[in-house]
Amino acid sequence: MDYCIRELEGKQANDPLFIKTMKNNKSSSTEGRVFVQGPVIVGAGPSGLAAAACLQQKNIPCVILERSNCVASLWQLKTYDRLRLHLPKQFCELPFMEFPSNFPTYPSKQQFIKYLEDYAGSFGIRPRFNETVQNAEFDGKIGCWRLKSFNSKADVTTEYVCRWLIVATGENAEAVVPNIEGVDEFGGVIRHTSLYKSGEEFRGKKVLVVGCGNSGMEVCLDLCNHDATPSLVVRDSVHVLPREMLGKSTFGLSMWLLKWFPLGLVDRFLLIVSWLMLGDTAQLGLDRPRLGPLQLKNLSGKTPVLDVGTLAKIKGGHIKVRPSIKRLKRQTVEFVDGRSENFDGIILATGYKSNVPYWLKEEDMFSKEDGFPMKPFPSGWKGKNGLYAVGFTKRGLQGASLDAKRIADDIELCLESEAKYGS
Repeated sequence: MDYCIRELEGKQANDPLFIKTMKNNKSSSTEGRVFVQGPVIVGAGPSGLAAAACLQQKNIPCVILERSNCVASLWQLKTYDRLRLHLPKQFCELPFMEFPSNFPTYPSKQQFIKYLEDYAGSFGIRPRFNETVQNAEFDGKIGCWRLKSFNSKADVTTEYVCRWLIVATGENAEAVVPNIEGVDEFGGVIRHTSLYKSGEEFRGKKVLVVGCGNSGMEVCLDLCNHDATPSLVVRDSVHVLPREMLGKSTFGLSMWLLKWFPLGLVDRFLLIVSWLMLGDTAQLGLDRPRLGPLQLKNLSGKTPVLDVGTLAKIKGGHIKVRPSIKRLKRQTVEFVDGRSENFDGIILATGYKSNVPYWLKEEDMFSKEDGFPMKPFPSGWKGKNGLYAVGFTKRGLQGASLDAKRIADDIELCLESEAKYGS
């Protein structure tokens, strides 16, 4: 299992080209260099934890670098208080560990965080926190990845050298903040959902929520429950489905139906039942896309909204639906239909994006446009020169778990092959 580290140590001791290359590339700001025996995993969210656990099961050591001070930092630091898993817990389990039996079907934010912390503890996963990877690049001269990581707490830069690099920074690494004309003129609170915790702050105020995905819908409901007056900007068509159908979770029912029927037929079934349960959402200003919810998810990754009560508030007039924003003025929003309305605050439920293009220097695996693997699922988990991706499938935690298992299997095969070759 330690063949690769012996190879690096041999090069370090006996290969003049290796020694010269390493010396020439050591910057004055680098405080140390670490040769990693196994893979380096960038990111300690659910995907990174899953990859580490799968490696641990095969006795393959790894180093996890995490820019924040905790595991699952998105969940711990950037989510609102009322958040729950949108899917039943059995569809959100990481490899080798189930949720506690006393957890509800849809665990709360706090329960999911506890599950992830217990998961890390169970597998002995100890990330190196406050480590922001600023640059990662494959060095063909030594056959290794070189990562430059800055520790914000210790104020030092370390270079990590490894044979395998696992990118686990995920689909939601950075908040997407749209450019809206007049932002500086507005004068009220403008906040991304990553900084929103509870509607208590907005009690008695008029708030405009921009974005009609699951987060936008839930934030509107949370504002209603705290006696605020929310309006919802709907910029695109959206599929709204009940969270449960026929006594089962909509997601679970869909997965079961797909075992027996073609996708198009399942989509038609979902839309018919949704119409019977929710009515015609287009009459509420929520036009449905031309493609069915499952087909759209497969083609674009766009997830349907699973309604948890927001639609009833829209029907009751407690939440107003508005078109896209044209511009902002002092405490005023001007919409594209010419209407203007006063608001005390704006919440941007405009989603997140990958940050991979900012730090990973490679040309073949990840798109420079959106930071996702260019090969579609299920082939996007493996690149060249020992580069892997986990958690970029647009298929939630199930997709991440599948990636993690494949990566661990592949690295194990590589080690076994090298050990055999080197023996």
